[in-house]
Amino acid sequence: MNIRTICVTSAIALTASQAAADMNFNRIASFPVVSNMAEGEDTARETSPEIIDVTADGMTLVYTDSPLGALGFIDIKNPANPAPLGNLDLGGEPTSVAIIGKTAFVGVNTSESYTAPSGMIKAIDVASKAETGACDLGGQPDSVAKAPDGSFIAIAIENERDEDLNDGIIPQLPAGFLALIDIQDGALACGTLRFTDLTGLADIAPSDPEPEYVSINALGEVVVTLQENNHMAVVSRDGEVLSHFSAGSVDLEGIDATDERGALLFTESQMGRLREPDAVTWIDDNHFATANEGDYNGGSRGWTIFSKDGTVVYENGTDFEKAIIEIGHYPDKRSDSKGVEPESVTFGNFGGTPYVFVGAERASVVGVYDVTNPARPELKQLLSSGVGPEGYITIPERNLLISANEKDLIEDGGARAHVMIFNYQNAPATYPHLTSAGADELIGWGAISGMVADEDGMIYAVNDSFYGFQPSIFKIDPSQTPARIVDVIRVHRANGQPAQKLDLEGITLDGNGGFYLASEGRTERLIPHAIYHVSAEGLIETNKGEIGIPAELTAVEKRFGFEGITKIGDTLWMAVQREWKDDPANHVKLVSYNLETNEWGGVHYPKAEPATGWVGLSEIVAHGDWVYIVERDNQHDHRAVTKKVYRVPASEMVPAALGSDLPVVSKTLVRDLLPDLKSTGGYVLDKVEGMAIMANGEAFISTDNDGVDDSSGETMFFSIGNVDLRSN
Repeated sequence: MNIRTICVTSAIALTASQAAADMNFNRIASFPVVSNMAEGEDTARETSPEIIDVTADGMTLVYTDSPLGALGFIDIKNPANPAPLGNLDLGGEPTSVAIIGKTAFVGVNTSESYTAPSGMIKAIDVASKAETGACDLGGQPDSVAKAPDGSFIAIAIENERDEDLNDGIIPQLPAGFLALIDIQDGALACGTLRFTDLTGLADIAPSDPEPEYVSINALGEVVVTLQENNHMAVVSRDGEVLSHFSAGSVDLEGIDATDERGALLFTESQMGRLREPDAVTWIDDNHFATANEGDYNGGSRGWTIFSKDGTVVYENGTDFEKAIIEIGHYPDKRSDSKGVEPESVTFGNFGGTPYVFVGAERASVVGVYDVTNPARPELKQLLSSGVGPEGYITIPERNLLISANEKDLIEDGGARAHVMIFNYQNAPATYPHLTSAGADELIGWGAISGMVADEDGMIYAVNDSFYGFQPSIFKIDPSQTPARIVDVIRVHRANGQPAQKLDLEGITLDGNGGFYLASEGRTERLIPHAIYHVSAEGLIETNKGEIGIPAELTAVEKRFGFEGITKIGDTLWMAVQREWKDDPANHVKLVSYNLETNEWGGVHYPKAEPATGWVGLSEIVAHGDWVYIVERDNQHDHRAVTKKVYRVPASEMVPAALGSDLPVVSKTLVRDLLPDLKSTGGYVLDKVEGMAIMANGEAFISTDNDGVDDSSGETMFFSIGNVDLRSN
């Protein structure tokens, strides 16, 4: 592999040299849970790993799958190569699972309605998948937790509200409560089932507590979050409320609080934002951490450490979110709601270091914090997870961290839901690949598309139409590890306002300090197919700054337009992503525009026939005697086939008149990118969009993260080595 070893961003308070000497969590495998479906089952059904646990020997993972109404099982004897062990139908909706020994204790929701909640706690032998016991809980279970000594379990009986009834306002009875049950000889002892009344504690809807999550410390004390009530309680193993307190509020400043704006502007505030914690985990016998997701009227975008008397020991504020912004994982479409939405929090001690793992559901990121001093946690890493991380389990004895990622994008043709496995190892961190940390200002970024390199060793990249009100050119220093966005140029018009109606997919240098940009265009959105000439400051030139496509192309255009632009002498060349109306099957145009004569022309490029979906072009880069093309299909994960770099002799780039029979160029494979895209243990990302070739011949590849919209947000940025060294 020629992928560069990547170290962690300085936003995480580590230099590359420090990271190389430290232990780090790196992803080693991704397991698509659709693999657990039996032969003959409908693999187009939604499947979703949510809450996950592991057997005492650390060899078998068990997760809840709500859409399938099942438990899923994964063999991790070899964690780098997880194997499917199938599913078990539970006859209801599983909500949570905790394993003691080799028995899984599963909360199962059997409710007929919100007003008639019901549920069971079931015991399942993991090896045989046989049900060995069950107890009626008298309500709808949510979180299940086990005592560290395996002597009892706690279940949050949420009896959740109907969000469509009266705008979801609580109280909505019946009230939730806490259930406790002993485990005797590894089995459920239903006769010991006891309940704790949590009404009358909270200031918000005291008659309708909605317990969300539970965790048990070594003293047998249970901490339970009442999310909608913005309250918490600590309960003894006998069911006595030992303490309770409001979760409080946080003032948030320097955030993006406006949705659907198509721009990342971190200039707003939300004051007095209720925490409304979701997940909770004990750090030690006196401290616990909460993920402040919000679900009712709050959500403070961060996480908090409390002592069990309710004292706030540490408040993260917006620091977690800002670190996520710097690595390009900020979910702009959630700006007016809960931002990165921390939902999960888990604890584990690895090599003597206590860590808290904070999962941001909408950003698909796991934050790794050293909590040696609970009053001063240190952010060590940000890990890219699958889409919508929900549950985590730590296996310190095997140096493993597991994330269950609930979002299955099968209906949108996207990535399937995955369980991801991370190894704590003596090696540099492999993520992120690209960061804006260290810039003079907080630079939010995402949806990276076309790229180009200059003679000074810098790379310039554009974002696409996801940020339609903030078209930008990002200046990247690839010599740093990870690569750094060191500056941003906003594309604008003469009035100083951001240029709108652009769909930037390509960039090349004009030779005079400025750029030519290719806009793919979307006719139905009134975004034209066009070329734009901009200054070094991003100003679209007033004279001939916008070059529209000619009538010959307009007559045959389709939605999928220019995906990349490069310059050879006085001629611009643009790659059209897919066939237009006059193209033969599996042939696409490379379109030329002569800057001196204003003449248009083109050649045909023969692309691969798709195995599934479609195959198109994503980038075009001229370098030396060759023109390099990125060719990809639109498939994710295990379904991906075509992610390749080809090259065409520059001598064959002789355009014919549009509308005539275009000459067909020849192509030679330079690199199959699938091994590169699998090299960090994740699933194969769909959109290989950018390529830049340095003066010395080293080529860099980047992927488009779709603005973290129905995407994991992961951006890969890596070197494929020196293309000049390829044999001719």
